[in-house]
Amino acid sequence: MLRSGILSRASRRAVLLVAGAALLATPALAEDQITIASWGGNYQEALSKAVWQPTAEKLGIKILEDSTNGLADVRAQVSSGSVLWDITELTIDGCAQGQTEGLFEDLDYSVINKDGFDPAVVQKTYIGLNYYSNVIGWNKDKFKDGPQSWADFWDVEKFPGRRSLRNDPAEVLEAALLADGVAPDQLYPLDLDRAFKSLEKIKPHISVWWSSGAQSAQLVADGEVDLIGAWNGRISAAVKSGAPFDFTFNQGLLIADCLVIPKGVKNKDLAMKALATAVSADILANLPQYIDYGPANLKAYDTGKITPEMAKSLNTSPENAKKQAVVRGDWWGENGAAARERWATFINQ
Repeated sequence: MLRSGILSRASRRAVLLVAGAALLATPALAEDQITIASWGGNYQEALSKAVWQPTAEKLGIKILEDSTNGLADVRAQVSSGSVLWDITELTIDGCAQGQTEGLFEDLDYSVINKDGFDPAVVQKTYIGLNYYSNVIGWNKDKFKDGPQSWADFWDVEKFPGRRSLRNDPAEVLEAALLADGVAPDQLYPLDLDRAFKSLEKIKPHISVWWSSGAQSAQLVADGEVDLIGAWNGRISAAVKSGAPFDFTFNQGLLIADCLVIPKGVKNKDLAMKALATAVSADILANLPQYIDYGPANLKAYDTGKITPEMAKSLNTSPENAKKQAVVRGDWWGENGAAARERWATFINQ
């Protein structure tokens, strides 16, 4: 069973070592290993089992795993000339913004097969890994029927209780606009004035602004909040561990996570091969066995590994996808820096 907690810094740095059979008898050389960074907690455990361990085995290499807090970590490494991660996972807004800033190596699509991907997540320096959704979740012991829209989430009289949202403008600005009555197909370009005005209404009622998926899962697992806007896989993992929570895909925000190779890596060729293997249909088809996120490579559905029953719980199934709005990475690539600057002022006021 997947753990639903925040990894300590020590355990996060105590990386998982994955070795291919060819390396079991002799120590791996530095050129035979790479380091990847992901989001920690139950999500990273799932990704390790589904993607990185099979990738290491297939290539006969060693993969070290670390955790990241996002684009700022990559920016710091690249700007200092001390790049620690060969492959990093980021949300699509971070990928788009980082590409604009020139933080990543170009991807080699003669090595990486882009068949099966939406063109929106196949870009010069990044490619999609999976889709997750920021959804509305609630404690079933507190509410028999929870909020079914962001307007409901914002309604503190109808749904009183401790609330939590992500401490980042991505996804939260979209939720604020939906709460204020903007139609899902009219979200972009985001009206920042209207979004922050909407957020001012809910801000006094937010008990915790979570900063990592692992933290959001812990809030759900420990019953520290009654309502939360969080990633569906984090909530479902906590539910499988016994948390009395439920969520809806209604007005969910569908977001792609992407893989990048930070500029200046020492093992670029091996990183490229590992990235290509990780996003292959056969590897990504493993993911729903461990966490309820839809693979970005839609050819994964043709492998036979994803059963019809599994597909029902995935955010990218047709029935669930049609209830959601897609977060546009291109808008965030062009406007993310300004939005985050304004967010910093908002959150610290």
